[in-house]
Amino acid sequence: MSTAIRASSILPGRREDIELHTADGLTLVGELARPLDREPVGTLICLHPLPTHGGMMDSHVFRKAAWRLPALADLAVLRFNTRGTSSVRGTSEGAFDNADGERFDVAAAIEYAEFHELPNIWLVGWSFGTDLALKHGCDPAVTGAILLSPPLRFSAPEDLAVWAESGRPLTALVPEFDDYLRPEEARRRFAAIPQAEVVGVDGAKHLWVGDAETVLDEIVRRVAPAVPLPLPTTWDGPMETGDVSSYADRTVAAFADTPVPGPAQRSAE
Repeated sequence: MSTAIRASSILPGRREDIELHTADGLTLVGELARPLDREPVGTLICLHPLPTHGGMMDSHVFRKAAWRLPALADLAVLRFNTRGTSSVRGTSEGAFDNADGERFDVAAAIEYAEFHELPNIWLVGWSFGTDLALKHGCDPAVTGAILLSPPLRFSAPEDLAVWAESGRPLTALVPEFDDYLRPEEARRRFAAIPQAEVVGVDGAKHLWVGDAETVLDEIVRRVAPAVPLPLPTTWDGPMETGDVSSYADRTVAAFADTPVPGPAQRSAE
């Protein structure tokens, strides 16, 4: 009997707590989720939103990716807390460094994926995490990047130039009512990367509340194009239920400065 896939649904997979070790001597906490009984066809390295405003490895889109995509799309999902960031998994060593020292965090995650022979590595950044991908993620081991709600706050023109020269695929999913960068302006600014694809998502907002399924479909469309879309909304096999109550009062991405006017953003679950 089919069961609806909900925000708290955990589909079958192999999940293990992991540690990443940075070149500047820090230990970061994370998790690797893989398909239960087969090898993954691709790998997502998740770079979370701004940790000073609630972003972490369990920010809701990434949590849902880890709980669903190993079963629905044969993807491995590696998520971790950047330096100084806390979640139920624990707290990574170090302190938030305004996207500078975090270069070691991104490198450690890519190195972990390489060492464990995870295939077809894609970076998936969200808000602050998009700046980490743009600044520090254009690595020879990386196939491409998917950016969710990119604010282009910490990224510099030279970072975009590196991606442009690499030719690696880059997709920006930009909410129609984003607080910081909306589709028209995003297309103008990402024109510096000829291969960049900017996808405006109608009705969506910066935190993607209510639109996580759209995001997951767009990620799978690029990383595992053989998987039929849209992804299923029901599951016929065993399913566990995760506790999402720990994050009911946490936002996942907002900056402290004044956002672009637009509809109010609901709280993330």
